[in-house]
Amino acid sequence: MKSSKLPRRAGVGFKPEHFAQINSERQPIGFFEVHAENYMGAGGPPHAQLGRLREDYALSIHGVGLSIGSMQPLDKDHLSRLKIVCDRYEPESFSEHLAWSTHDTVFLNDLLPLPYTDETLAHVSEHIDEVQTFLGRQMLLENPATYLLFEESTIAETDFLAAVANRTGCGLLLDVNNVFVASTNHSMDPRDYLARFPVQWVREIHLSGHSETVDDTGAPLLIDSHDTPVKDPVWALYEELIARAGPIASLVEWDNDVPEWPILSAEAQAANANLQRCGARRAA
Repeated sequence: MKSSKLPRRAGVGFKPEHFAQINSERQPIGFFEVHAENYMGAGGPPHAQLGRLREDYALSIHGVGLSIGSMQPLDKDHLSRLKIVCDRYEPESFSEHLAWSTHDTVFLNDLLPLPYTDETLAHVSEHIDEVQTFLGRQMLLENPATYLLFEESTIAETDFLAAVANRTGCGLLLDVNNVFVASTNHSMDPRDYLARFPVQWVREIHLSGHSETVDDTGAPLLIDSHDTPVKDPVWALYEELIARAGPIASLVEWDNDVPEWPILSAEAQAANANLQRCGARRAA
């Protein structure tokens, strides 16, 4: 099984509107990430652009449609299309979400939460084993941004993720913005969450922006919207995380209200600066 091996640098999510500028000269970017589902067609401009990028940059493929947390069997057709994409581009990393998005034959265009129980743990682990065996590569599992908690849950999220990694050998993708969003929404301390997170399994970090509103009671409600720069509290958590865990491949996500390339590139350089400072401190 091929292991995840992204460079310990900062990357960004690739957007087609940035291709011309990226392609005009070598960019100070460690890797690009794309959503697998955007490349499941046979050809056309998406593949032409990604093929060109792949000549010069490391690649992470991020899935959003496998429904790893579903209690029903995985969609074999979707899994087959995913394998075609991964075999075509041989990414340094493949990742998916700890979530579900299908019910019977209906696909729900969202990443929905699941209760953390022994039964769920068994299903998620079985699905990850199936994915990794079929793809012939390690999968990274991402912690979710959540807006509700299940009374049925009997396992803490960090313990659930650790158990999945131990059972399956998958890696983990630690989304720091998701930690901040979920912790704020549930009136928890994000630092406590990160202190319990099994960082020994983390192979990639995600950073992104979020939007702020209030719920019906007037309490703060954060939305994992990927439409702003990374917020200061998320940067602070990130700095503390890599000081503890060491430099880890880190991706800046910006999927909505996408800015001009120099703005997105600057976010990646801010992450790179943090990684370099961390590396220098650990070497001293």
